[in-house]
Amino acid sequence: MKKGELKEFGHPLAQWIRGDRLPFVFCSGCTIGSSMTCLARAFDRVIDNMDNLVIVSGIGCTGRASGYFHAGAFHTTHGRTIPFATGAKIANPELDVVVFTGDGDLIAIGGNHFIHAARRNIGITVICVNNFIYGMTGGQGAPTTPLGDYQTQSTPYGNIERTFNLVDLAASAGATYVARWTALHQIRMEDSFVKAIRHARKNGMAFLEIVSACPTYFGKYNQLGDSLDMLKIFENVEEVTEPLSVTPHEATSDLSKIVCGEFVELERPEFTHEYQKIIEIAQQES
Repeated sequence: MKKGELKEFGHPLAQWIRGDRLPFVFCSGCTIGSSMTCLARAFDRVIDNMDNLVIVSGIGCTGRASGYFHAGAFHTTHGRTIPFATGAKIANPELDVVVFTGDGDLIAIGGNHFIHAARRNIGITVICVNNFIYGMTGGQGAPTTPLGDYQTQSTPYGNIERTFNLVDLAASAGATYVARWTALHQIRMEDSFVKAIRHARKNGMAFLEIVSACPTYFGKYNQLGDSLDMLKIFENVEEVTEPLSVTPHEATSDLSKIVCGEFVELERPEFTHEYQKIIEIAQQES
């Protein structure tokens, strides 16, 4: 290299992120991209063979996520991330299957699939980016929109519907690893992604909620400012707990108090392992 020339460096996560598809398409200030970066760093730590990695996304702001990774990718129909992920895991239990989805896709139209996958304890990692609103379709109220004066396009006078506590829902349905972080918790989030993927291989469903900033819609409708302002709100209302010291039911997530941490970590038989035993029994009797 000649003196004065600049050396060109590749993307540090080029093994996992498709550089030809950058920059991300997300709105300015959206924190979905930073969560995806954390996930890519986690893959770098925990995935030995990217041919065994499958990423599933649905419809909504998170829907484009799967196509940014060097991995097997499913961009599914609305609310159907879990059925696609379940099919992939049952077809090949050796796969690391990661669902990257949003609160509307997973908990509204996809809610029934979610609770039954948790009940079965199938070994997939489910990451739900919760931005409190339907972002892609214009800012309508979601199952996670906080109760009270918070406005959306479809609730201009405030939200009177009770809000799902996602970590409580996941734990009650049967998920065996459950955690929540905000978009501020980059290091904790990455560590939790690593732990979740390892957990799913042996002990079943891992669920992580990532509280995310949506300045374009939720922030605008509620005069919360830009992304930095919203992250400062998260910082002011968050409470980071010691692992397993708080029950999921106690872990509130409205904008007066966001309890973060790891709430559930259990050792239980994983679905595809038990299913394989049934197959072997049936084969012996045939």
